[in-house]
Amino acid sequence: MTTLARNVLGVVFILIGIGSAGLGLKGFLLPSHFIDGGVTGVSMLVAALSGIPLAVLLVVINLPFLVLGYRQVGWNFTLKSTVAIVGLALSLAIVPYPVVTHDKLLAAVFGGFFLGAGIGLSIRGGGVLDGTEILALIVSKKIGVTLGDIILVLNVAIFGIASLALGIEPAMYSMLTYLSASKTVDFVIHGIEEYNGIIIVSTQHDPIRKAILNDLGRGVTIFQGKGGMTETEQDILFCVVTRLEIPKVKRLVAEIDETAFVTIHHIRDALGGVVKRTGLH
Repeated sequence: MTTLARNVLGVVFILIGIGSAGLGLKGFLLPSHFIDGGVTGVSMLVAALSGIPLAVLLVVINLPFLVLGYRQVGWNFTLKSTVAIVGLALSLAIVPYPVVTHDKLLAAVFGGFFLGAGIGLSIRGGGVLDGTEILALIVSKKIGVTLGDIILVLNVAIFGIASLALGIEPAMYSMLTYLSASKTVDFVIHGIEEYNGIIIVSTQHDPIRKAILNDLGRGVTIFQGKGGMTETEQDILFCVVTRLEIPKVKRLVAEIDETAFVTIHHIRDALGGVVKRTGLH
């Protein structure tokens, strides 16, 4: 895919993401007075307490993170993120989204779903709708903790303040919104192509290798290993497959060697070889 085609597809993802996030906010969350996590959640909380339009706060509060993103990531990412955030703000101010439901549980779950889908599509398009990940990336480099830990701490603080400002029940529903949104983001980014690494230790390593190559069309890496107890040298197989292919790999291995030792672990992303990267950069 050419650079121009990637950029056009990225813009399409971002535009669809803006529409989805706008529906999640105006169609579900705002009428029920629920918030999300991250910078979007802070913007919604400040809007609820101050009366300042959310569209304005989304741009103003995300602005410092866009500046940081430009310094840390580059202009292309910052341009796409600016388009995404400003576009979401304009859609909230202009587009007359319908209020879909007043049921609190449905509002929390589906509001999080549509908002998460919007965030995920924007990330696939090469930008962000929320500056939290930019902040987490910078802080993690300075203090040496993971992005997930930083985002978790930030959201705990946000929902703690929300429980005091909005009440316990809205804060609890807001946590449910965040969980729904985060799971949706993961699925939209990785989808059914979520990659998993499989390590296979077996005396029948060569037939298993051939079966994976021929039946799945996946590459296999061979490591030289030695048993910890027996000190017997043997080949260890490693391959990367999508999560939908895991059952087939397990079945192939079991048919050849029922005693084979197999471990499976999640891979956040993969590049090159016979797999393709899921994001646009």
